Amino acid sequence: MPEPKAFQYSTIDALLDGAYEGSYTVDQLKQKGNFGIGTFNRVDGELVLVDGEVYKAKSDGTVELAAASEMTPFAVVTTFPTAGEVKYTVTTPTTLKELEDLLDKGLENKNVFYAIRIEGDFKQMTARAISPQDKPYKPLAEVAKTQSVFHYSDTNGVLVAFRSPNFSKGFNVTGYHWHFLSGDKKTGGHVLNLAMTKGVIKITPVSDIEIKIPTSDMFANTNQSIDRSSELKMVEGLRKN
Repeated sequence: MPEPKAFQYSTIDALLDGAYEGSYTVDQLKQKGNFGIGTFNRVDGELVLVDGEVYKAKSDGTVELAAASEMTPFAVVTTFPTAGEVKYTVTTPTTLKELEDLLDKGLENKNVFYAIRIEGDFKQMTARAISPQDKPYKPLAEVAKTQSVFHYSDTNGVLVAFRSPNFSKGFNVTGYHWHFLSGDKKTGGHVLNLAMTKGVIKITPVSDIEIKIPTSDMFANTNQSIDRSSELKMVEGLRKN
């Protein structure tokens, strides 16, 4: 089976700097893959692409199918193999840090990208979503201070994630970037913390990535020459254990 390719629209540093309007549609994203994460224009909620459908986890705690015409300022997608290899089966309580440590120990090559799908049960899930912003747009680290945070207990669903190598700093989120969609598709968002009781983990490596650079004035006027690692760490959130 050929190794899947990834497609990325824009860069994480542009998003951090407030480039919240893109011209790439949900319909176009779905043509690039069946699995992915991102956000929507005006950072209106969290984007979760799973099984070929794009869901919007909103700041009011609800989830809806995204319209085909909705646009994204930042997204990463791939085609996850239908019969992807089961890498691990988790049967004991596992925190987010423990989950990432488990994955890291099993990765032979940390200098490629990985798409990660986990179907599991969660004793606790902490997720966030951001409400739509108005111009003039503030940097994402400022906007994230007003994010809506949701705490779910005894839930189940799918984790959609990418692990990006350290050399991708500036254009992607280095390390792990997790989004969640519940099994009933009623809750979800960007994962800040979790406690998983059991789960089935599938991983697929990605060594071919296409990056679409926006041609808008908004993107052109972003300052992507500075190190935004501290801002990204703040945006990525809690991760207390």
